[in-house]
Amino acid sequence: MADEEQSSGTAGFSTRAIHAGQEPEPTTGAVVTPISLSTTFAQDGVGNHKGYEYSRSGNPTRTALETQVASLEQARHGMAFASGLAAEDNILRLLRQGQRILLGNDAYGGTFRLISKVWSPLGFPWTAVDLDDLDALRADWPDDTGMIWLETPTNPLLTCFDIEAIASIAHERGALVVVDNTFATPYLQQPITLGADIVVHSATKYLGGHSDVVGGFVATSNDELAEQLVFTQNAAGAVPAPFDCYLVLRGVKTLAVRMDRHCENARAVVDLLAGHRAVDRVLYPQLPDHPGHAAAAKQMKDFGGMVSFTLNGGSDAAMRVAAATEIFTLAESLGAVESLIEHPGAMTHASAAGSPLEVPDNLIRLSVGIEDSADLVADLEAALDTV
Repeated sequence: MADEEQSSGTAGFSTRAIHAGQEPEPTTGAVVTPISLSTTFAQDGVGNHKGYEYSRSGNPTRTALETQVASLEQARHGMAFASGLAAEDNILRLLRQGQRILLGNDAYGGTFRLISKVWSPLGFPWTAVDLDDLDALRADWPDDTGMIWLETPTNPLLTCFDIEAIASIAHERGALVVVDNTFATPYLQQPITLGADIVVHSATKYLGGHSDVVGGFVATSNDELAEQLVFTQNAAGAVPAPFDCYLVLRGVKTLAVRMDRHCENARAVVDLLAGHRAVDRVLYPQLPDHPGHAAAAKQMKDFGGMVSFTLNGGSDAAMRVAAATEIFTLAESLGAVESLIEHPGAMTHASAAGSPLEVPDNLIRLSVGIEDSADLVADLEAALDTV
């Protein structure tokens, strides 16, 4: 784990992305953080080491990544994991048996599967809740709640929730607040500054940004939580390899410029979708009629690179459009330089079928990349014209 003592310093976002935790290597002067492959580290005497003993417990390349992303999240502590779900699993270990998890009623299918199929049978109940209805959240709060888990924007409906308001309600009732910041990224939103206790990322997505590494990340400014999280990070051992840490480090350096382009291209795609006869509804937080628009406008720098929409022709039309694009690649995942298209109900959210988190079967989710916007619009328009 890295402690970021100057996470709220005066340096700008992109400066910290390039320099936080990444000083030139002292022996050679290498500007790029070295990939430290050693699994063990020499000690001058028993227990007298230079900060590293065994690479599961700590690794110099991982420390650089943890320092970098913690700084961007305005958090004091950062922990890297082998995947986003490994990071989530580590967070859930903070709960005591019998404590309830409140999960937003729109969430990543893998998160739903982990909570409902893995943790719930072990004695950790969960409830799906509408985080847009704060009055109902206050009135119907289960007494055994230990943690509230929210994505904002959500996956795949892109609803945005008021982190500050939800954190206030949860903290009044003694519950932890976990925010999945994968879609927004720390460039567009910093949940710790809005009252969240813990932030989690699938680093596979926008942080890595190039579809070439799987990783996860957890950030917090709570010293006690950090101590527990670091203990289970080491004890359970779901840590990333040094090369994976290097890839995410490299990706994060260009996060700001990539996110600006993702957002710009997303707006061009939304303009097309909003006027096309085949489209029933466009889901994008910038649209004034979108649920959570006010929350997004309040807490986000921009509205992101993810766009979802429903089709008038139902599931068959959605399947045809998903298979008809050429530049948008039909694939799971998101947040990388290339544009992706998917049918959530049959792909990333298949595990939520029949649950309160089931998604519409006429829904398409786009991860809008950084290609030329005119090419993306033309590709998508041609696919839509087939239905």
